[in-house]
Amino acid sequence: MTRFKAALRRIAPWAVQNADVAIALGLAIVVGVLGVMPDITWLNKGELVNAATLVMLALVATALLRDRARQAPVEETITSGLSDLPARLARMEQIESLVTGTRKALDALQLVRVLGSKQEIAHAHAEARKDTTRWSFKGGTGTYLRAVTLPLCVTAARRDKRHLTVRIEVIDPTDVDVCEAYAHYRRSLSESPDGTGETWTTDRARKESYATILAAFWHRQRYGLLDIAVGLSSTMTTFRWDLSATRLIMTVEDPNRAMTALAGTFYYENCDTELRLSFEQARKVPLDMYKRVPLSDEPTIEEVQELFEKIGMPLPKSYNGRDVVDVARKALRAVDPYGS
Repeated sequence: MTRFKAALRRIAPWAVQNADVAIALGLAIVVGVLGVMPDITWLNKGELVNAATLVMLALVATALLRDRARQAPVEETITSGLSDLPARLARMEQIESLVTGTRKALDALQLVRVLGSKQEIAHAHAEARKDTTRWSFKGGTGTYLRAVTLPLCVTAARRDKRHLTVRIEVIDPTDVDVCEAYAHYRRSLSESPDGTGETWTTDRARKESYATILAAFWHRQRYGLLDIAVGLSSTMTTFRWDLSATRLIMTVEDPNRAMTALAGTFYYENCDTELRLSFEQARKVPLDMYKRVPLSDEPTIEEVQELFEKIGMPLPKSYNGRDVVDVARKALRAVDPYGS
């Protein structure tokens, strides 16, 4: 009895919500049961079946009408939604276009990305060198440029047999005042030897800058598709710019800190303009005279001295043979200041 009541409690909500279906189902069961029962004298089975059939048909018709009445608002909603679909799709395309434009604008407004380790800086330089056809540098004396950037860029260009354009701007080695200012600045940051194992003095600043000029001539003589130029500045900068065809890298004296920006960004394009204008104002080294004084694979003292004489920048009279050898060593055997 308890199970029967529980079953009724479960069935009752459904029967209330679907009264017409429940009545039709009940009639079908009753008529079916009467149809299989023995003959009953007081019951006209034919009339009963006909009447029950009519009632069930009426209930079915009622159910259909009710369902149609329920579906009408849904159909109207669907029809209205379909008619609005083109306009909604157009708005979605507009929103997508706005999102894309906003993303591009945000990417362009991202001026620089800060690099926080030697490994990140070295990786950024490697990415900048990859397949580049041009390189612009502006800095102090170009030690890292001579040790890593210039040799690797020239080697890659020679391997691919492609043209390479290099623009270098360093402090003027003949301007003692700017060399002294640069050396004083470097010493004020640290009196300990840097990554090359040397401390900064005015003499070292001059030799490093002379070495950059010598390295430019040496590489120009050995690779015909190298278009290289050197400009000398009478003012120093605390930044070092390295700009390739794909990215800009700005380094400072901290070997674990740098900034980078990709080509096409606002910051990259403006730094490119800055470097071009700065180079135009620098005093040019006559690199078109590279054929006048051929340099050996290991330049001799006489070759180095003659080269600087021919280009109108004679080495200081105080330089002896050891000083000239030191300039040649720095030019072609420079130590990576950021090497581990």
